[in-house]
Order: sequence, then structure tokens, then C-alpha cells
Amino acid sequence: MGVYLVDVDAQEWFSEDTGEGGMGAIAKGLDAELARRGLPPYASVPARDFGAAFEEKLSPSMQGFDVLCRARLTPAERALLGDWSVLVPFSLDEEIRLPIGSAYTDETVIVGAPQVLALAERLAAALELPVEIPEASGNLALTFWFLEGEAEEFAATHPGTWGEDLDTAFYVSLYLRAAQHALRRGCPLTYT
Repeated sequence: MGVYLVDVDAQEWFSEDTGEGGMGAIAKGLDAELARRGLPPYASVPARDFGAAFEEKLSPSMQGFDVLCRARLTPAERALLGDWSVLVPFSLDEEIRLPIGSAYTDETVIVGAPQVLALAERLAAALELPVEIPEASGNLALTFWFLEGEAEEFAATHPGTWGEDLDTAFYVSLYLRAAQHALRRGCPLTYT
């Protein structure tokens, strides 16, 4: 068990069956809020592509990541980066709050991937995060890279600020790759 960050396909996004991970109520709530703002609905959610899925487990300590965020981001930026429950692949000028319970909160907070990406890129630059850190693709690829020794081996041959706290580097990589994935695939991400 644990907390996972996963991408959502069209079937899950539009499904009203909450027992099967359906997010139809959230999809409808988002579209209503987008309409209220004069924006088009979010209807182009892709079908599942098992070869390019995103699923990562949030298991390392977040203590160092929290310290980094407090040092480099404003309180509003920290909230934008870390307090969402759904990440969508388009820009939102401000978060959207829906009175719909999500996996771990009483309401759903939706933010745009471009905004999260910009913050994650700033943190990645502060850590001098190597571009060689793998793209997250498939089941727990990034998680395994960090937790099963590959990151440690890579840090030994590619030293730098990023390798001083691999748990912090994991979370910076996680948010960076999640936002990139959302934008590349055009899909939402959520926690399960």
C-alpha cells in the first residue's frame, strides 16, 4: 500500500463509477468551472497507453524536499506545487477547488501542469538535477531508480548538489516528470 501518483485515462476520467476509480464528478466539476471562466471543457483525455503510463510511489522522506521548497519558493508557490489532488495538462491562472472528496482530502484541488512544471524546473536548477535522471515511464520506473541503488551509483560518478539528498532529488524529479508527462500525453494525474 501507500500513496501513488498516477496518470488517468479517458475511461477513468469520464467514469461515474467511483468504485472503479471513476472521476466523472471531478471531470464535470472542472468543466463547469472552466465554462464559468469562459474556457472550453477538457474533453481530450487520451486512452490508456500502457507503454507510456505514469505510476510512482511517494515513499521516501519528504523532509529535505520541504526544506528546499521553503528555501526556494513562496508559500503560494509551495501550495501550488504540493497541495493539489489533480494535475491537468493545460494552464490555469489559479487553482480550482471542487467540493468533491478525493483520495486523501475532503475537496479536490486542480492545478495546471505548466505552473507545476515551472516550479519543479526552478527546484531542479537549484539542485543541479542531472538530465540523465530517467523519464518516468511504466510502473514505478523513477521510484525504483532512486530506491534500488541506481541513483546512488549514478551520484558516485556524477557528483553534485542533487546527490547530497537523494530523497529530495526524488521528489523534485517526481514533480518535474509528472508535469512533463501530463503535458506530453495530454492526460491528468492524481494520487491514489
